[in-house]
Amino acid sequence: MKLGECRCYRWGEVPYREAWARQRALAARIAAGEHPPTLVLLTHPPTFTFGRRGDPANLLWGEEGARARGIEVVWSDRGGDVTYHGPGQVVGYPLLPLGKPLPAADGRPRLPQGDYVGYLRRLEAVLMRTLAAFGVKGFRMEGMTGVWVRLPDGAPAKIAAIGVRVDAHGVSQHGFALNVATNSAHWQGIVGCGLQGYAVANLADFLHPPPPLEAVMDATAAAFAAEFGCEWHSPCRRDGIM
Repeated sequence: MKLGECRCYRWGEVPYREAWARQRALAARIAAGEHPPTLVLLTHPPTFTFGRRGDPANLLWGEEGARARGIEVVWSDRGGDVTYHGPGQVVGYPLLPLGKPLPAADGRPRLPQGDYVGYLRRLEAVLMRTLAAFGVKGFRMEGMTGVWVRLPDGAPAKIAAIGVRVDAHGVSQHGFALNVATNSAHWQGIVGCGLQGYAVANLADFLHPPPPLEAVMDATAAAFAAEFGCEWHSPCRRDGIM
């Protein structure tokens, strides 16, 4: 799939619920043909988010304990289990028309057809390209979504999480989170993605000092354009929503 003309926006730091509402509004415009495919890059204040299949037991601090530490808890409609968003992390929301809506069956809307597993693999490829731009090798773990790196002792650690949703109009929402220099203490409050026994990594574990978030966003936008065949309408804008 080559997307052609695309837009890229940088929203700065936005609370998770506000960014979610903005996504839905922009996805509706894309579905209506009023706006081209879009990549949004941003950061969130400290937030634990759950996907549709999230297990509350994976929030080790509980909702009250998380809030007492200044971390919001949000249940969303993306795929996957619990993850952390916060300062020092690049979050990407690709809003792409992935499938065409199908006629309703028995009065019920049906999910548009599309290669959604292939879409996840391409997001992983974007993240691996981004890491490679900084000399860090990322890889896939069989049967798991996301991107991993090897720590100095050889153990695998997850450096990027992915959780997406495709709406009834075939437009993707939510996306990925790449750890650059997150607060490692906050990860202790969850079983990230529901995976017991796996470490979480940051680019800061490999690069001293870690690259600025803006540089990582630049590399992410370039990797996304290369993987999806985007022709940016203008440089990835830093000046607001649209």
